[in-house]
Amino acid sequence: MTKDQLLTRLSSTAAAVLTRRRALLAGAAAVGAAGTAGVLAAVTGEKPVGPALPAAGAPAHRALKSSAYRLQPLTGYGPPHATRRKTLVRHEPLLKVSGRGRTMVLTFDDGPDPRYTPHILDTLAEYDVRAMFFVCGEMAVDNQDLLARMSDEGHVVGNHTWSHPLLTRLTRSRIRSEMERTCDVIEDAYGERPEWFRAPYGAWNRAAFQLGAELGMEPLAWTVDTLDWTTPGTRRIVGTVEHGAAPGVVVLSHDAGGDRSQSVRALRDYLPQLIDSGYHITVPRRQYV
Repeated sequence: MTKDQLLTRLSSTAAAVLTRRRALLAGAAAVGAAGTAGVLAAVTGEKPVGPALPAAGAPAHRALKSSAYRLQPLTGYGPPHATRRKTLVRHEPLLKVSGRGRTMVLTFDDGPDPRYTPHILDTLAEYDVRAMFFVCGEMAVDNQDLLARMSDEGHVVGNHTWSHPLLTRLTRSRIRSEMERTCDVIEDAYGERPEWFRAPYGAWNRAAFQLGAELGMEPLAWTVDTLDWTTPGTRRIVGTVEHGAAPGVVVLSHDAGGDRSQSVRALRDYLPQLIDSGYHITVPRRQYV
């Protein structure tokens, strides 16, 4: 074989290899395009577009359209929708709480009052105890920092109406207004809407129970009334709490509505005595239906 013949054969072989390589690259590009279309179809739900028929000459590059999925949030990854919990409409308020062992609940009404509530919170914090505060909206709106502190320290805030009226003398719409306005203030300052409600003076009626349930609140009264609002003296208040102590008892005291210095001093006395006697001071848990 001459030198010219050898060069001619090598040129033909190189051309064939180059043509085969181009065909392989073109096939890979087509497969990649189809795969990309399949992925986009899986995300957007759109029907994939089939590859265009080959034309003579170099393949044309088509501009890709912006995908709709870029403008729409993905769904299915958020938390499941919680079933709305219902509150039972009661015909009388709860007087005691359930719990294991020697469990008691301390409650304070009519506040918050910047003269007395901080001292009560300080004593509760000293003994690492949680309590319930049934607040009036007209007091809470001017002392939202105290509600925020109650939230931070784990206390429960309940609804005690806006202006502490006698509910049995109000219309249904007025009762709702008293409750709703206070719920709104509590939510703004405390961070959650109240789950508990207490009628002023312990005066309940059908409308109060129904409206309270509609707003998601349970009615809670008390077992032991310290009568601290009559300012009977610190020793008398302490004696009332100690003699009434029992599992499930709810104690009523006040942190506003008058001179509550006796209530502040009494708490400092009877709280450590209750703890030393084996009582667990806590807050109740809601029961939903």
